[in-house]
Amino acid sequence: MTNHEKPHGLNAEQIYTAYSTSHDGLSENEAAQRLVSHGANVLKESSKKTLTSIILSQFKNLMILVLLAAAVVSAFLGEVPDAIIIFAVILLNAMMGTIQEARAEAALDALKKMAAPDANVIRGGVTMSVKATDIVPGDIVLLEAGDHVPADIRLIETASLKVEEAPLTGESVPVEKDAAAKLADDAPLADRINMAYSGTSVTYGRGMGVVCLTGMDTQIGKIASALGAAKESETPLQRRLNALSKVLSIAVLAVAAVVFAVGLFTGRTAFDMFLVAVSLAVAAIPEGLATVVTLQLTMGVQKMSRNGAIVRKLPAVETLGSTSVICSDKTGTLTQNKMTVQKAYYNNNEYEAGAVEQTAELDLLDKAFILCNDTKEADGEKSLLGDPTETALYAFSAKRQQPAGLKISLRRVFEIPFDSQRKLMSTINGVESPLLFVKGAPDELLARCTQLAHSGGTVPMTNEMRKQILEVNERFAQHALRVLAAAYKPLDAVPQSGEGLESDLIFIGLAGMMDPPREEASVAVSVCKQAGIKPVMITGDHKITAVAIAQRLGILTDKDKAVTGLELDTMDDNTLQKEIDDIRVYARVAPEHKVRIVEAFQTKNSIVAMTGDGVNDAPALKTADIGVGMGITGTEVSKNASDMVLTDDNFATIVKAVKEGRRIYRNIKKAVQFLLSANLSEVITLFVGTLIGITVLSPVQILWVNLVTDTFPALAIGMESAPADIMHRKPRDAKQSFFAEGMAVNLVFYGIVMSILTLGAYFLGTTLYGNALIGETMAFLTLGLVQLFHVFNIRSSQRSIVNRFFTNKWMHISFIVSAFLQTAIVWIVPLNAFFDVVPLSGTQWLYTTLIAFSIIPISELVKLGKKLLRKGGAKI
Repeated sequence: MTNHEKPHGLNAEQIYTAYSTSHDGLSENEAAQRLVSHGANVLKESSKKTLTSIILSQFKNLMILVLLAAAVVSAFLGEVPDAIIIFAVILLNAMMGTIQEARAEAALDALKKMAAPDANVIRGGVTMSVKATDIVPGDIVLLEAGDHVPADIRLIETASLKVEEAPLTGESVPVEKDAAAKLADDAPLADRINMAYSGTSVTYGRGMGVVCLTGMDTQIGKIASALGAAKESETPLQRRLNALSKVLSIAVLAVAAVVFAVGLFTGRTAFDMFLVAVSLAVAAIPEGLATVVTLQLTMGVQKMSRNGAIVRKLPAVETLGSTSVICSDKTGTLTQNKMTVQKAYYNNNEYEAGAVEQTAELDLLDKAFILCNDTKEADGEKSLLGDPTETALYAFSAKRQQPAGLKISLRRVFEIPFDSQRKLMSTINGVESPLLFVKGAPDELLARCTQLAHSGGTVPMTNEMRKQILEVNERFAQHALRVLAAAYKPLDAVPQSGEGLESDLIFIGLAGMMDPPREEASVAVSVCKQAGIKPVMITGDHKITAVAIAQRLGILTDKDKAVTGLELDTMDDNTLQKEIDDIRVYARVAPEHKVRIVEAFQTKNSIVAMTGDGVNDAPALKTADIGVGMGITGTEVSKNASDMVLTDDNFATIVKAVKEGRRIYRNIKKAVQFLLSANLSEVITLFVGTLIGITVLSPVQILWVNLVTDTFPALAIGMESAPADIMHRKPRDAKQSFFAEGMAVNLVFYGIVMSILTLGAYFLGTTLYGNALIGETMAFLTLGLVQLFHVFNIRSSQRSIVNRFFTNKWMHISFIVSAFLQTAIVWIVPLNAFFDVVPLSGTQWLYTTLIAFSIIPISELVKLGKKLLRKGGAKI
């Protein structure tokens, strides 16, 4: 037996030969041998992260390693309280990171669940049911409506067989299969009508075929392989924070080494300098940063979940804010995933579906579409079950008819099922005055018509009439409508057979259907463009359909291009790079095309979001910077491969998520500026103190300020609202520095100012009261309070704090709580010894508060100066 890579290109005899089988199937012994050689028909499971590996990964951050070293040194030098607090900080961050990452990777599990539990096969000439896992290449499988396809099968016989392939190809309607079709070896996946693929399901008819591929060799197996191989890319925020971590870690090590050397050179002991080095490490590293960023993202997640978006991976919140390209699947995402009649033609007139004219011809058309139809009603007419094309016709006509009563008065007494050769379906309804109704392909049906229903009667069909009807059919098709025609014929009696029945028919009319765009999607596309985001449609559907939908939504304009998967295959990577900015629609694409498109955009430094609901979307969802799954129509595979799931399947929800992502990033950036400026002030204070031989702050005091006093205001910054024009700005450049737009200058300036104020408080206390402990206590209080006052300055680098002072109640609450915690260390006497502070007098409290508050008038003067300079034409 040879495993042929392109079985769709072989005929029936060639298939039997290639897989060493026959119409009677394999023998039991041969099937058992092949099961051993080919393995079970299952999807292999990739290795998953263990809880231990997730926990260990939390300590790979360079800043954490520096803190660990500081804790070890503190313990070694006998500074146990400092060591305990540092270790506690490290464990807290590790715990939060572990909780965030410890999620189940269930994509492959969901893929496995899609496999059929059993299947009907022919072995040794006997039909039997076997487990799907035991199916082997060469088995003869029988398929009928309702079955899941258990493997990749080359069909040998088909009888009106239709297969739902949307999860695999994106095709919006079941695909009609034809075992006799002759296909080229390079036929796209969606065009292989002589194949049935694992993971799809039969909606109509029956068939028989030879199993060609099983397990990981199937199309769904290839997707599973790609899913396992797809690398989860770092988000822009992760990249910036990782870079920041490295810079800070290297800087703190360098500064600590310099300070250590200077201290030894000036005559201080190695023991003292080790303690100073630990203090510097603790001061320079923003211990609360990871916690603050995580909690800000979490708050954003909660807000987004209330708006219909569930975020599975926290950094995805921020990534949405920097998204520059959205690659969206068509079916079920931009469209309603529900075939609907859009246009009708009868009595020589075209009508929009919602504005039909009530005539005798429409009444006949409605009867034909209800009676010559296998749709079933469920839940009291609330839902329709059946072929999507038939349910669309049924729903269209049921608006004017009473289907239940009609089916009783004109009950079906005879039928000729649809088949791919005739492309027609016929039913005879009624007993006393039977009527033949026929629906099907317009050209086939029209060829069998000799009369036309017109103005309440019938007229002979002329060539001019046929031409007009075919022109309407062509016009409908050019608008990406799927067109079916209906005809009828009165009968004298119910015939015994269907021979010659479908002739001399009376033509009634046409109906054009499509899976229409979501109403809100066009608005969302418009907002995306306004926000500088490029919407791109990627679908397995036909090009003409994709183009029509894209044009209606505003995705495709006259200057844009639409290409097919075959055309994409002819492009090398360089060509794709050159043309990708002009291509807005990709049609008839395979799963590997989607990944290639996403990667091509990423190569051009775009931040790519990929939306999708099918199995075929999963690898691209995982490859994209952010994968957006659909909660209602989406498969479990796509949901579990995504970063975010839309609970309402609403494309417009993505726009809300983008806006929220932009707001969160702005606030995280403000929080980082606040925390780093605070840390810089501590480093400068310690550095200056070391140079002049004084101890201003201890490690435990710095940790208290960094973790307790600073954390609440930094979180409150996360509650800042978005500017009104946030969705009128272009996405951020993925390569833009975290310190761009003047952040670095502000950070350094205010770090220096706060360190001067802290040192000033120390010298004031020491000079006025001749007590170093009073000076250290005033410096400790000033350090915490000056940072609390400064958080109000951080809210805007241009506007005065007066303009928006009361717009964020959480800012005021955090100030009160943090100020209480900071001052409590001093006025609660039992805590004094642990933090190396002493109680202060009322005058000392006043001096400390005034020094700390001075950061606000200083900032207001800076903002005023910037405003005057901007009026003078300066760009700052």
